[in-house]
Amino acid sequence: MRNGALSGAVIAVAGAGGPAGRATLVRLADAGAIVVGSDNDPERLAEAVDAARYGHGGATVVGDTVDLFDLESTRDWATRIEKDFGRVDGLVHLVGGWRGSETFTKTILDDWDFLELLLIRTVQHTSLAFHEALQRSDRGRYLLISAASASRPTAGNAAYAAAKAAAEAWTLALADYFRKAGGESGPTSAAAILVVKALVHDAMRAERPNAKFAGFTDVKELAEAIAGVWEQSAAEVNGNRLWLTEKP
Repeated sequence: MRNGALSGAVIAVAGAGGPAGRATLVRLADAGAIVVGSDNDPERLAEAVDAARYGHGGATVVGDTVDLFDLESTRDWATRIEKDFGRVDGLVHLVGGWRGSETFTKTILDDWDFLELLLIRTVQHTSLAFHEALQRSDRGRYLLISAASASRPTAGNAAYAAAKAAAEAWTLALADYFRKAGGESGPTSAAAILVVKALVHDAMRAERPNAKFAGFTDVKELAEAIAGVWEQSAAEVNGNRLWLTEKP
């Protein structure tokens, strides 16, 4: 794999400290990429970086503490990566979080304020900070991990589903930027959305050994799908939703 589409690529991973982030760091490092992770928990980030670095001898995996709620901080991160490594070939957006309610009428609008920052603002900031570097790359990819509920919200999931839908719309606008920048030849970089119902990992299975987790995507499967995006051309994936679960 180290001679594949990701060999030598420089990939930023936002939200790298969680289970999905850890799996993604490992998979990208295994494919020969230079990986730069960020997370709002420095200790969790350091553990994820160490696991990926020491799991693959010689892999370049580093972590940066970045305030993705702040546009200038996010722009500084993008500039620093390009300065240190000469290019940026990808941004994987794994920043997540969930809040819901028992019913629609019990929706707490404070949950929207929280999710708007976490799920929308971080997409806005990372896309605005990285889009020019990604367009300069010959294999630039911006990947948003989204949820099926964005396409089919439930009554108690209004704030979360609406935030995810807004993040998807923003990502598709970035895809249109890449399309227009490519002109008649087509896009050379791409923005795409990977859609899951929910994610599952080994610790969740250990905690709930009898649970079926029907329709859930394992974080390792997600990481594999993320790496696979670079195996496809920009024109094939730009502006598309790549479903890892059944469409609602």
